[in-house]
Amino acid sequence: MEFKSLRNIESSFRQIRLFGIIFLVLCAVIVVWSVWSSYAFAEKQREKIYVLDGGKSLMLALSQDLSQNRPAEAREHVRRFHELFFTLSPEKSAIEGNVRRALLLADKSAYNYYTDFTEKGYYNRIIAGNINQVLKVDSVVCDFSSYPYGAKTYARQMIIRSSNVTERTLVTECRLLNASRSDDNPNGFTIEGFTILENRDIQTVKR
Repeated sequence: MEFKSLRNIESSFRQIRLFGIIFLVLCAVIVVWSVWSSYAFAEKQREKIYVLDGGKSLMLALSQDLSQNRPAEAREHVRRFHELFFTLSPEKSAIEGNVRRALLLADKSAYNYYTDFTEKGYYNRIIAGNINQVLKVDSVVCDFSSYPYGAKTYARQMIIRSSNVTERTLVTECRLLNASRSDDNPNGFTIEGFTILENRDIQTVKR
């Protein structure tokens, strides 16, 4: 009888010890989960910026890591420059307006091409011949491994005349410098060393 009582005491002690271990493990899991949740919540709160608008209203703006968007912004900057610089209509004010907006995105290297085209009478021929020139950018390849960032653009030009349409290839390269953002330069880049590598006819189709 005494032996059986000892076994019951030993069994009860084992159960108590097991329950104690389980309880400690559960407590440890709850503590770890609480600490992790608190850290995650604090990180989310640090991504929020509260802006007072004249002390009257409160706006919540989520901050973003700008470096994540830079490749997309770089490609858009280069694409926009090419569309403005090479899309032309037979109207002097439209040409000057597009070129002026394009030159705000680049340095003197692009302006040198503009003056060269002007001196050779390129824009005058566009106006006199009632020619529309449309540019379609196929791809922009940017290299962010070194600064300034290299960029190469592959595009096609459609030169539309009353009698025919000429398709031309256009391959250019440039470098991108970080710049201040503005209404005229929303992506915050400046193109430097702009160079036309290839610009040749592919085909001409009669209309």
